[in-house]
Amino acid sequence: MNDVTFRRHRRLRTTPTMRTIVRETHVLKEDLIYPLFVLEGENIKNSVPSMPGVYQWSLDRVIGEVSDAVNMGIKTIILFGIPDHKDSVGACAYEAKGIVQQAIRKIKIEFPELTVIADTCLCQFTDHGHCGVIKDGNILNDESLELLVKTAVSQAEAGADIIAPSNMMDGFVAAIRQGLDREGFHHVPIMSYAVKYASAFYGPFRDAAHSSPASGDRKTYQMDPANRREAFREAQSDVDEGADFLIVKPALAYLDIIRDIKERQHLPIVAYNVSGEYAMIKAAAQNGWIDEKAVVMEKMTSMKRAGAELILTYFAKDVAKWLDERE
Repeated sequence: MNDVTFRRHRRLRTTPTMRTIVRETHVLKEDLIYPLFVLEGENIKNSVPSMPGVYQWSLDRVIGEVSDAVNMGIKTIILFGIPDHKDSVGACAYEAKGIVQQAIRKIKIEFPELTVIADTCLCQFTDHGHCGVIKDGNILNDESLELLVKTAVSQAEAGADIIAPSNMMDGFVAAIRQGLDREGFHHVPIMSYAVKYASAFYGPFRDAAHSSPASGDRKTYQMDPANRREAFREAQSDVDEGADFLIVKPALAYLDIIRDIKERQHLPIVAYNVSGEYAMIKAAAQNGWIDEKAVVMEKMTSMKRAGAELILTYFAKDVAKWLDERE
């Protein structure tokens, strides 16, 4: 072998310390966004069967969960609300005393430095489960925008630090930006669900948020998973309309899209590690088929490596704990 010339790449892998000092991609606690489900009532902690370790929290108990997350070093949460009643226009989404608005106020009083994101949609609040107003079986775009603006403004009034519209109506960023600015909330950024695919990975979330469509599906407003170039158009529209962050959802099956958007845009990119991705890993881990910690940290790294600055994940507390163990 003395006359064979080759490169010795293994020199930089010889010890844990060596591997650490040359590591290109790092997952930090500051990267994590922790999702929480809040609902009406008292002393409630309902488990979500399809998402082991995820719960629906009543207002009096969510503070304890937020406190745990804050003490672990998590700096950002996102709230999803489950109302006590629903109607055709999702009125509870934009009521001043809506469940999300109540939760924002309560959490910001206790944790003023915590960044609180409000998911801005109608699907959890409508009796038909769609993200907009329905007429003759069609989801009406412009009429839905009016209600989404009302929802965003009410969330900002409650103290939300970031508005995250997830409805995929055309023009939703422009409408919400105009509505927020008109009411004096120029400082409140929009974290747009810019690239949201009509994915089969959302099933467990719909159990947790009670947001499954009563009929039909969301394919007329969420994107076709087969389309790549369409994601560029969607993201560019949101940038032009005033978005401050761009979410790609789901994450793992769309790492190529995260990379594509990262290369074309200059806003912070958020990877949404969705419920189905979470549930699959939990199920495999419970059966002893995988090393949960190793798999989760590998996939977190893959999202950062693909270009995401932030990761919205149900594993946030686990990841924070594992990062502490690593240190």
